[in-house]
Formats: sequence, structure tokens, C-alpha cells
Amino acid sequence: MTSSDAPSPAEERRRRVGRAAVFALVTAAVLFGVGGLVRSRWDPLISFDDDAVGTLVGITVDNPWLLDAAHVWELVTQPFLLHTLGTLLCLWAWLRRGMRTRAWWAFGTLMASWVVGLGAKYVFQRARPVIEDPVSEAPGYSFPSGHALNSAAFATTVVILLWPLVTRRLLRGVLVAAAVVLVAVTMADRMFLGVHYPSDVTVGVVTGAGLALASFAGFVGWSPRRPEVVDDPDATPSSTREESDGGPVDDASTARPRQHRES
Repeated sequence: MTSSDAPSPAEERRRRVGRAAVFALVTAAVLFGVGGLVRSRWDPLISFDDDAVGTLVGITVDNPWLLDAAHVWELVTQPFLLHTLGTLLCLWAWLRRGMRTRAWWAFGTLMASWVVGLGAKYVFQRARPVIEDPVSEAPGYSFPSGHALNSAAFATTVVILLWPLVTRRLLRGVLVAAAVVLVAVTMADRMFLGVHYPSDVTVGVVTGAGLALASFAGFVGWSPRRPEVVDDPDATPSSTREESDGGPVDDASTARPRQHRES
């Protein structure tokens, strides 16, 4: 590609905004579309949700070990704990691997998803499932599921954050599989405990993952003002320095202090 073929900064900015807008609009359509059905108490959805939760809670009642496991999973996947772990991973990626812009992107995405999840609950104000023989209780509103939304946002963001550092195909597969398991088990956990409906957890996952993907779509191609000090290939033009977070970065090279001329 010649220099004349390269897109201008304004064109690249429009492309980034357009990509992000597409993901954001699809995510919002699912959230508000299903949320509207919930608020209007659309009978097919409400009946399906009630029947599904009643069946799953019945399975939990018949299997005490499942109840114990579900309570443990509920505890370790609290949004606060997930985002604390995500913040620590962002700090590690920045300070140990030199991935400054990517780490800031990941941190901002995690915080934004947390806020959106909390705000959405107050917009729709759906009551928790009413179970004849409840096995667990949870405060607050039901739609969308905070555990599901934040686990999906966490999993998607962490996979994207660590992707350049995991160069082996097998390890990348393990990373993606672990993310899928985290989200899937969290979805099941909320329903087996009877604190969320299927629509709560499904929309929560779509919203969390959609927010992370929309954020990343807007991040890819971002060009900072001083590209010489940025280590992210997704945010750095090809003319910047070779050492980037597009692959494993040598700790020794990133930790080497700059030499200053004494005056």
C-alpha cells in the first residue's frame, strides 16, 4: 500500500466509530428489546422464564451438593472480585509487559460494563423470581443478571487483553475455552439458585460481551499523539517501533532503564 492509499486520520477515526457503533447498537437492541418485553410482561417470555427457573430449582433441591457448589461459584464470581482481578491483570500487562494503551483500554472497558450493568437494573426494575421452595435469595433487581453481564465482559476483555501474549494456538484455545466455561457456568449458577430467569442471564451475557467488543472495535486503529512511546499494535501505526504488545515482549528489554546524559 502506498502512502497515498493509506486512510487519513479522519477516515480511520470514522471507521473506528462506525465499527463501535454497530456493536453498540446491536447490543442495545437486544438489551432494550428483551427489556421491553420484560417490562410489558409478554406472556410467552414470562411463562418460559417461570417454567425454566422452577424446573432448575427443583433439580437443585434434589441435589444438595449442587446447591453448595452453586453458592461457592456465586461467591467467587461476584462482579467486585472479577473486576479486581481484571484490574490486577491490567496493571501486570502495563507494568510487566509494556502494554500501556491496551491495559488502559481493558480497565476502562471493565469499569464501563460494571456501570452499565448497574444502571440497566434500575431502568427495567424486574423483580427476582418467586419460587415456592427457594434455595437462595439475592438483593436488588433481576434484569439483566449482574453476575452474567460482568463475567461476560470480564472474560471477553481478558481474552482480548492477553491475546498478543499467548502466541501458541493450543494456549489460545485454552484461554478461549476457560472464558466460555466461566460465562456458561455463571449463567447456569444464577438459574439453579433461582435468583435469575433465563432471559436475565442471556441478555446479561450478550450485553457484557457486546460492550467489550464495541469498545475494542473503537480502540483498534487508535493513534495516540506520541506513537513513539506507545506499545500497542492495535493503537500504533506500522511506522512506530517494533517492540509492541503484538506478541511476547522481552521483560529485559522493557525493564531496561533509559540512559540519560549527565549535565
